[in-house]
Amino acid sequence: MQYPDNLESKINFDKIKDWIREECTSKLGTDMVQKVSFSKDLNLLNRLLDQTEEFRQILLSGELFPSSNFLNIFPYLEKAKIEGTFLYEEDFHEIKLSLITLKGCVDFFTKFQEDYPQLFQLLGLVNLDNTLLRAIERVLDDKGKIKNNATKELGLIRGQILYEENRLRKVLDRIFREAKAKGLTPDDASITIRGGRMVMPVLAENKRKIKGFVHDESATGQTVFLEPAEVLDINNELKELEYMERREVQKILMQLTDTLRPFIPELRSAFKFLGMVDFIRAKAKLALKMNASKPSLQKGKIIEWYNARHPVLEQALKQQDRAIIPLNIQLDHNSRLLVISGPNAGGKSVTLKTVALVQYMLQCGLLVPMDPHSKCTVFQNFFIDIGDEQNIENDLSTYSSHLMSMKYFTQFADKKTIFFIDEFGTGTEPQFGGAIAESILLALNKSGAYGVVTTHYGNLKQIAAKNQGMTNGAMRFDVDKLEPLYQLEIGKPGSSFALEIATKIGISKEIIGYAKEQIGDERVRYDKLLNKLESEKSKYEQILVEAQRKERLLTQRLQEYSELKETLESNQKQLIQQAKLEAKTILDGANKKIEETIRSIKENKAEKEATKKARKDLDHLKSAIKPDKAVRPKVPQEIKIVGGEIQAGDHVRLKDNGAIAQVLSVRNKDVEISIGDLKSNVKLNRLEKISNTTLKKEKKAISARMGFDTTSKMRDFSTNLDLRGKRGEEVLPIVQNFVDEGHMLGIKDLRIVHGKGDGILRDITRNLLRTMPAVGKYEDEHADRGGAGVTLVTLR
Repeated sequence: MQYPDNLESKINFDKIKDWIREECTSKLGTDMVQKVSFSKDLNLLNRLLDQTEEFRQILLSGELFPSSNFLNIFPYLEKAKIEGTFLYEEDFHEIKLSLITLKGCVDFFTKFQEDYPQLFQLLGLVNLDNTLLRAIERVLDDKGKIKNNATKELGLIRGQILYEENRLRKVLDRIFREAKAKGLTPDDASITIRGGRMVMPVLAENKRKIKGFVHDESATGQTVFLEPAEVLDINNELKELEYMERREVQKILMQLTDTLRPFIPELRSAFKFLGMVDFIRAKAKLALKMNASKPSLQKGKIIEWYNARHPVLEQALKQQDRAIIPLNIQLDHNSRLLVISGPNAGGKSVTLKTVALVQYMLQCGLLVPMDPHSKCTVFQNFFIDIGDEQNIENDLSTYSSHLMSMKYFTQFADKKTIFFIDEFGTGTEPQFGGAIAESILLALNKSGAYGVVTTHYGNLKQIAAKNQGMTNGAMRFDVDKLEPLYQLEIGKPGSSFALEIATKIGISKEIIGYAKEQIGDERVRYDKLLNKLESEKSKYEQILVEAQRKERLLTQRLQEYSELKETLESNQKQLIQQAKLEAKTILDGANKKIEETIRSIKENKAEKEATKKARKDLDHLKSAIKPDKAVRPKVPQEIKIVGGEIQAGDHVRLKDNGAIAQVLSVRNKDVEISIGDLKSNVKLNRLEKISNTTLKKEKKAISARMGFDTTSKMRDFSTNLDLRGKRGEEVLPIVQNFVDEGHMLGIKDLRIVHGKGDGILRDITRNLLRTMPAVGKYEDEHADRGGAGVTLVTLR
């Protein structure tokens, strides 16, 4: 049950209905809007929400769906069901257009039944084949006129009419030319039609000179429109043929109506489906405008909403280029009754109306403006007490009308009820109004109902804090600026900030002081405590936001460090492997040369010259494979540790991992350091101060060992590698170096051009890529840009 009768207008739901009507394309859809009603059937609501969500997906997908000719043919069906009546050509034309639209909808849902199962189930209303549509199309053309070949008789009649019209025009043209040559007609006149008969204009003074019948005259009376006697019979013949044509057309329409009459029940059901489609589409279009979604419907009584918005208020603010503050709210069996307090114009009533309207929209089968992961429930009873219900006729004051509502609430509220009371207890003397409101609130809590209440009464805040099933809520307020934040915080009461607002407005200190004395020290201290809590909460929120920002930055830096470390380790392994392969090749060659030398000496029986030559060749090989002293790596010298207090600007080394860093700032035992671009906070006991001189030498040594200029490499590196014309044995080291450099520079996407041909280069390239740990995946280029002749490589 719902209370009161004008509930929908009180919560602005009538405005939502108006918006849905505006999105409908026909009366079929707008008639369905009138049937929108509050439902407590969970299965029905799930089905209605799924239907709207599926149509929202259709609109987002851009699929072609019939969007016109959702015509209301029910008046034609009422007329056609009476025996002996017939529908006109324009009636059948509209029926034909709407049947084409119906066929388009049926075909669409049949084609995409797996994508839109709930909408496909609506086809159960359609039990109509294309027989009627084909019958109408055989008779009517695309413009809605009876075709000449609709019947043999009509074809003969219209053929005869055409013949007689041509004959009539020829005769009349001849007479008119002769009359014009004699000056009997006006200069700028031409043949025309009067009373359905073809006539010619003649000057009034000459009308006796031509035999015939005068049908009309001009406004001035100077010209008459005369039908010559020679064409009188032809015009009569044409008139008779027109009567025959009309009777034949009526006969055809009568037969077509008789054909339609047995389909009337199926047509009613099918066009009910068409109206539902138009209505559901209107709901989906409105959902897109409101950025609404389908939340999760729970059997248990729980309200867990994220970023819920009042759609009417949001639209009004949007017109003013202002953004709405979304609402987050949680109610469950432990916290069923929410008592919201806070300053005037702080958003208490807006919060209450948002919850009321959104819950009502949901239980009318509409998608609601909130995040899709929100959780909602269904109530059987919906009570609301908002605004002034003063009734002069029934001699009811504002407070009396509120009490009448409270009587209804306390009588019928139960565990399946949700109620909303705005400015609870106001309208009478505060001491008595607060006491009555307190007792009513306790009674409603005892009933197990869910509800949202707004109030300024302190005793109601205390009741909410002490009783199970109730909870306080406060509308956030900027204490420094004395401005509302329009944010709901559940778990604590809110202050009205009346004294602070009065002070800001400029009320004198004497008046404020007297007010404080009347309020009492305890109440003033209580409000000050609330104000302090609000101020501290705002500060801690700012600190939390900054801490989260720094944590995100630290996580990003750690990830970059880990990736760099992995890259270096990966390159180290590859370089060692490459060195081993080269060493093996050199050793194999050296062993082979030694064996050849020994064999040569033996074969020459240790002849002096031959032996000397063999030894010389062997020495030459040794010198060729001997390491170059110029590029021999230097062992870094030991970093010198210096004593003394660590201060900002000093260079330090981390004891646990040996990393070199510079001190940015020192706060007690916490030190902020920078390692390259990475900033971090460490404890003082983890650091040891080092000499700046040895640090510079260490940097030079590191630079000499690394020998890798990232900036220049990044500038010169091309993400496109062309292998065309290369031999198979050349490809392996080229691709290996190309991928390694790309991975080291942090590039994700590479492109290797090898051509199609016999596929040899492609197979060699991809077999190598398959074994490389740096490669995440590879695939063909788009067909328009090379297809299988180009390999796109995505690095990890």
